[in-house]
Amino acid sequence: MQQGGTWKAPRDADPGSAPGGPGFGDMIEALRVLQDTVTGAAPPPEIVEETTRTLRDLSAVLASHTVPEREQVVGHRMDLPGRGQALVPAFLPVEWDDSRVSGRVTFGRHYLGGNGAVHGGAIPLLFDEVLGRLASSGRTICRTAYLHVNFRRITPVGVELRLEAAFERDEGRKRVLTAALYDGDHVTADAEGLFIALRPGQP
Repeated sequence: MQQGGTWKAPRDADPGSAPGGPGFGDMIEALRVLQDTVTGAAPPPEIVEETTRTLRDLSAVLASHTVPEREQVVGHRMDLPGRGQALVPAFLPVEWDDSRVSGRVTFGRHYLGGNGAVHGGAIPLLFDEVLGRLASSGRTICRTAYLHVNFRRITPVGVELRLEAAFERDEGRKRVLTAALYDGDHVTADAEGLFIALRPGQP
């Protein structure tokens, strides 16, 4: 597969000129680690109070730099996992073109549902992010119409998994895509998504 599409910034792009600068991805990764750490911690009250103060101070610093949606960095850094946001698990593409993508993902402790299994809501979130990007790769922007997910077996937390997604067909404005999540040779979940290309002027 050709190394291109919407999964990486152009090879000749200057990281220093990207919105948020070259360190923005490190900040988001630190936030991911924080989410995992908070999820797995049982801190004493004094640490809870200290952490709360620190988080409020950080929020106050960033609040002074709030911008309209079109100007924010999160969601617009195509060179970073999750487009530079910490909501979706960090999907790391390995091979891709405009018709398919395969890559790796590890669900951190933040996505724990219980008994070592990933929360059932986190898996459709990942599928929607990857399929949505693939549906628009080399094409006009589209939105999710439906996403059908089959849970085949437990998806483990803290284990590197493989995700494969493919553009199956288009029918006018309709685009049908599929994806599967693998733990080794075993499919833990698969999905079919229908995406609709936006008409001019649609948000």
